[in-house]
Amino acid sequence: MKQHPDKRKWNIIIAVLLTVLLKFAVAGKPGFSIFYITAALVFWFFFIFRRYKSDPLVLNKWGFNLQYFKKSLLYLLPFGIIVITASLLYASLTNTSILNWHILPILILYPVWGLTQQFIVAGLVAGNLRTLVKGKITDFQVNLMVSLLFALVHYPDISLMIYVLLMELIFIHAYFKYNNLWSLGLYHGWASGFFLFFVLQRDLWNELLLIFQ
Repeated sequence: MKQHPDKRKWNIIIAVLLTVLLKFAVAGKPGFSIFYITAALVFWFFFIFRRYKSDPLVLNKWGFNLQYFKKSLLYLLPFGIIVITASLLYASLTNTSILNWHILPILILYPVWGLTQQFIVAGLVAGNLRTLVKGKITDFQVNLMVSLLFALVHYPDISLMIYVLLMELIFIHAYFKYNNLWSLGLYHGWASGFFLFFVLQRDLWNELLLIFQ
């Protein structure tokens, strides 16, 4: 017996909320970041795989396609330039070394996690909620609500919360406009990689290596 589409959408949103709760459950424990990211990646990979097996067109519906990729990439280009330039400028003003090779593996690996987050937040939560409440609230209201929730996930780091809120307001708008997740994942990984590394001074590469020491 097939599940009603609306019920399936609500179940997906509940699964996302459980993913968020897992983050808070393991927060502060040794190695929690890599554990959480790995668990989330595995869970959502199998979720995507199972949905694809039952509906091969679902990847295109979610935004895993090349349609409008270039337009979406160009649309988000100002955001990327501003964040990366501002991060490097901040590093210069605070005498933080810009010539650090650790940024390279971060820019290679972090877009994978960025794509996963955008799939969950923009593709599943915002996309499904937009369908479920269509005609009741506007796209901007959906965007604002989901962006605020995503920012709250990054509590208690206020600077990161503000950055995430502004980023997601732009990203969800781009997703509603172009329905493309690849560009969101790339800019999430690159722009946020610079912001975390040079502004918040979080070396994600070191954080990863510490797990294996």
